Amino acid sequence: MTLFGTSGIRGPVGETVTADLALALGRALGVDCSRVVVGRDPRASGEFLTSALVAGLCESGTDVVDVGVAATPTVARAVGWRDADAGVSITASHNPPEDNGLKLWQPSGQAFDSEGRDRIESRLEDGAFEPAAWDETGSVENWDASARHAEAIRATLDRESLDSHVIVDVGNGAGAITVDVLQSMGCHVETLNAQPDGAFPGRPSEPKSENCTSLSTLVAASDADLGIAHDGDADRMRAVAGDGTYLTGDVTLALFARAAAESGQRVAVPVDTSLAVADYLAETDIGVEYTPVGDVYVAEAAEAPDVAFGGEPSGAWIWPAHTLCPDGPLAACTIAALDAARPLVERIAEVPNNPIRRDSIEVEANEALMNRVSERVLADYDDVTTLDGVRVDLGDAWFLLRASGTQPLVRVTAQARDEARADEVLATALDCLTAARE
Repeated sequence: MTLFGTSGIRGPVGETVTADLALALGRALGVDCSRVVVGRDPRASGEFLTSALVAGLCESGTDVVDVGVAATPTVARAVGWRDADAGVSITASHNPPEDNGLKLWQPSGQAFDSEGRDRIESRLEDGAFEPAAWDETGSVENWDASARHAEAIRATLDRESLDSHVIVDVGNGAGAITVDVLQSMGCHVETLNAQPDGAFPGRPSEPKSENCTSLSTLVAASDADLGIAHDGDADRMRAVAGDGTYLTGDVTLALFARAAAESGQRVAVPVDTSLAVADYLAETDIGVEYTPVGDVYVAEAAEAPDVAFGGEPSGAWIWPAHTLCPDGPLAACTIAALDAARPLVERIAEVPNNPIRRDSIEVEANEALMNRVSERVLADYDDVTTLDGVRVDLGDAWFLLRASGTQPLVRVTAQARDEARADEVLATALDCLTAARE
């Protein structure tokens, strides 16, 4: 059974994620690392998992830079800042409080790729480990990486100050750095759920629309210019315009991409991204590079020299000129700067509103079924992408058939530029799936 997903190891504490696992991971990672950065989100289980991980690293002779409770992008960026060989975030990101996880980072700020994950997983399976001599074990240094991260964000922004009223829903997570940076730039900041608490009592950790109704309502009822919401480890960021409108992930992606890229450049987006993004960017001759779903794949594509930005509609935003990790606080301050230059309410009105249809079909034997779907679609259509599932570009529309990575489901997405065509394309996609199941 594969232990690592694209977001590292993640699952229920005491079942999938244990102190034994953290200890073993520290030992496995320490085989070829002389220094590792470690940080965690506010989940209580993160305390003993950190202790176990650090013990495994030190036992192997690896020095540890412990940044404590910190946003995941802070941990990822600190790897390069401290000339470390790797970083580990102890977090389950937007998952419920009973979960935790371990995500590995490279010095570039990019998550471990499949080769790196496979290497560590092989060591975990083999259990091969040679402890360092008693006088060559690793040391532990505590370091405030959040202060360095805040400085980096301020240096990134085009504006030296922002005279904005911002409401930040920290989600009881590790995203307080957003509040600190905005206040240091002159913003009037109000907070929701600002007390770090890994039980996430204020709202569920994922900052999707239905979990951000309090933020939207408060922004609309006040004189706030915008609202910001983070998940538990602040790698994700979602925004609310001054009139209380919650920005969809595709609209946010379109706005960030257009601001970051120039004519002739490209942006990296997953295959389930709305047609609205490509349409909006085409107006300024910015191209779109499609990737499999997952920020690790977006980051890999963002390494190309002509890719100026990468993002996922789920809320992960990557500026490769600064880091290859999704940086929620950087995204928050960037969108605040965009709003200060011109209100988000005006900007989002310019992004096309293309109707999209989604469905999920329960299936058995996902892999075998998707192979049959792929064969049928490749035989029937000319413009087909098989990066992640099967995506068919019909020119005026597209559809995607993609197996869920966690459930016995095939997710079906269809989009067009008008309602009737969107319904028609969804029916076509479902017919393809039905035919492959017969």
